[in-house]
Amino acid sequence: MTSNAFTFLQKLTRAHGVSGNENEIRTLIRSKAEPYADEVWQDVLGNLIVHIKGEGPKVMLSAHMDSTGIIATHVDDDGFVSFATVGGLSAIDLVQQTFRFQNGTNAICVAREEKLPNIKTKDLYLDLGVRDGKHARELIRPGDTAVYTNHLRQMADNTVSGCYLDDRVGCLALLIAIRRIQKPAKNDLYFVFTTQEEVGTRGAKPAAFSIDPDYGIAVDVTVPDDQPGSLHEGTVKLGKGAGIKVLDSSVICSNKLVTFLRDVAEKRRIPAQTDIMLDGGTDAGPIRTTRGGVVTGGISIPCRNTHAAVELVDLDDVDACIDLIVALGEEALPQV
Repeated sequence: MTSNAFTFLQKLTRAHGVSGNENEIRTLIRSKAEPYADEVWQDVLGNLIVHIKGEGPKVMLSAHMDSTGIIATHVDDDGFVSFATVGGLSAIDLVQQTFRFQNGTNAICVAREEKLPNIKTKDLYLDLGVRDGKHARELIRPGDTAVYTNHLRQMADNTVSGCYLDDRVGCLALLIAIRRIQKPAKNDLYFVFTTQEEVGTRGAKPAAFSIDPDYGIAVDVTVPDDQPGSLHEGTVKLGKGAGIKVLDSSVICSNKLVTFLRDVAEKRRIPAQTDIMLDGGTDAGPIRTTRGGVVTGGISIPCRNTHAAVELVDLDDVDACIDLIVALGEEALPQV
């Protein structure tokens, strides 16, 4: 991955995009995709759809641009803020983390001392550093959303760590592939940057319904099986290449597409591995069951510590995923 790509990944992970409030991240992605697209549009749910025309089967490639986050629910008279989570966040990952509201207001997540160590989200509150509730209410109001502020950093062995790699790294892979695919594409490609995946994969189904693809590919992170104490709920390992999804809790992938992706990876010498994820789903689930059904699979990026502020991926795996996505534009898929 080039230094320019790393810099852009930093921008992607810093952009505000809590589920249901994706305008900032959508605007950033659109600015990068539009120069290479035949068509770009936004649907009612806020999904961004980028079309690269081709003569082959219609292929939908999906990466969700929304992130988990928190939403303010109450501001007390002392200026402390109660909140709820948006998406699957655990209290242990939130406590003592810093957050930023969309208007730039910073906050610290603190646990009520008497509730330690068995804390739940309801035992947490936000400290804005203000002196009273009047000032706090001038800064934020119930309904405002906030995101982690832990910025992307380079680690050892070409890995990077930071927040919202799930799934901004998938968005990056699609954007780089859009630029690299030779025109005209062998297949008719629809790159969809979906909304509200973190709260129930809500954006992917209406996008798939309107596109009516022959094939669907979810590009997302997946749980690795390479950490101490692993419960073997996944099969991939960092640094071993692109994950070719076989199943997760939302989908059993098409054998036809799994075989095609494996064959292409072998033909092009793209590092690849089998992805089975027992806990957690992706956009592949709703795509698979849209209309009369879609031939569906997934291309996955191994990611440690998902939904925490310290997610970690290997950029070599990302490059392998990009190569496999590019191959979908350049290798003719059979008619369904």
